[in-house]
Amino acid sequence: PLLYTSSEEIGVRLHNLNRAFFIYAVPFGNYVEIEAGIRCTVSSWRRVPDQALPARAKITGSYAQAALAKSEAVENGFDEAIVLSVDGHVSEGSAENLFMLKDGAFITPPVTDDILEGITRQLLMKMINEELNLPVLERSIDRTELYTCDELLLCGTGAQISPVIEVDRRPVGDGKVGEFTQELQNIYFGAVRGETPKYKDWTIPVY
Repeated sequence: PLLYTSSEEIGVRLHNLNRAFFIYAVPFGNYVEIEAGIRCTVSSWRRVPDQALPARAKITGSYAQAALAKSEAVENGFDEAIVLSVDGHVSEGSAENLFMLKDGAFITPPVTDDILEGITRQLLMKMINEELNLPVLERSIDRTELYTCDELLLCGTGAQISPVIEVDRRPVGDGKVGEFTQELQNIYFGAVRGETPKYKDWTIPVY
């Protein structure tokens, strides 16, 4: 889905312009690896701060920063980037939210660390509490915590649930897909594919 300004004018403003909306659908496949796990690096590019561009909105222009981070990661031999906020806290992947498991709790960056308030992130917080019976903490994450956590994952509409098995060439946990991440992935796919009655209201049949 895309909401855009449709006035045939040139100028720098958002007011007094016509707007239009369209949706297109294409076969997507996997945005990143979701089975074997992915290898990430902490990007040299920082997340655009909310004071410069609202992080809570999917604004097309902000994806330039995401593209720079993603290309930097891939060109250096990794699958995906992890981006820090301007003050050095973990924000998110190039286009995904992030969760880490540490000391028996899942931790995800707070909305004040310039993250997109993702729908999948919100759903996972509910699933972790209700299905895994584990607490979810929203707090700032330091870069070095990525190197010492037990499990790590990225999530989003496109990324779904992507286990992270390595950060900056350091293994996450034992370097394999984590037990809780795997269980969460199974629950999530059952829900979004309409296979779990409890989550039927999360899906809309398309014929």
